[in-house]
Amino acid sequence: MRKKLLVGNWKMNGLSSSLGEIKAMADAAERLTCGLVVVPPFTLIERASVVCCSSKLSVGGQDCHPQRSGAFTGDTSAEMLLDAGARYVILGHSERRSDHRETDNLVSTKAAAATQSGLVAIICVGETQEERDAGRTIEIVERQLAASVPAVATAANTVIAYEPVWAIGTGRVPTVAQIGEVHLAMYEALKQRFGGSGGSISLLYGGSVKPDNAASIFAVDYVDGALVGGASLKASDFVAIAEVLSAH
Repeated sequence: MRKKLLVGNWKMNGLSSSLGEIKAMADAAERLTCGLVVVPPFTLIERASVVCCSSKLSVGGQDCHPQRSGAFTGDTSAEMLLDAGARYVILGHSERRSDHRETDNLVSTKAAAATQSGLVAIICVGETQEERDAGRTIEIVERQLAASVPAVATAANTVIAYEPVWAIGTGRVPTVAQIGEVHLAMYEALKQRFGGSGGSISLLYGGSVKPDNAASIFAVDYVDGALVGGASLKASDFVAIAEVLSAH
């Protein structure tokens, strides 16, 4: 059975003063039935994990290096994230793919390293506006799934997030029919590749998710939660979305 999960990606936002928001999320997590993960910048991971240590709120990292250690200035390994208190890591986000030229193969290598270290990999896939306009959405998403998800993926160590690039931070949201089409295709592709375990991998939607549109998104078949950006920076917004997910 696929797990309901809400993940908040803070991106390059958050200072020590933001830990109060995480504390409020941790307090709210105790009364919610869905899983909750907050993913602050690297500088806050250890302190956030202390705030969350006795709650149901987990902490994640925003990226990791495929190697465990070495001469990689500025990089952070999966093992280091785990040591700092993280339990999840986001990989292959469109901003990493575009800004840092990350390939499907690199994402797969990172995901394998993350799962080997004991982290749950949240692997992102999604098409650009140009690709959608060309009618290539399913082709692109299935290609990214095939090449970005490592052979060691299971429902216990992997989550997939569909984030149409053109909807991230723009306020634009695909129709429920468009979201449903992609999530069904992902479910079928994972089940075909991994069998029954593939059908149990949680599938999240991401892209301008807010409290006022969460209900319609979570009502779509094979949508098990969301990867939220801007609406996760304030506990009130993030918890409001989590309450909607918990009610589904």
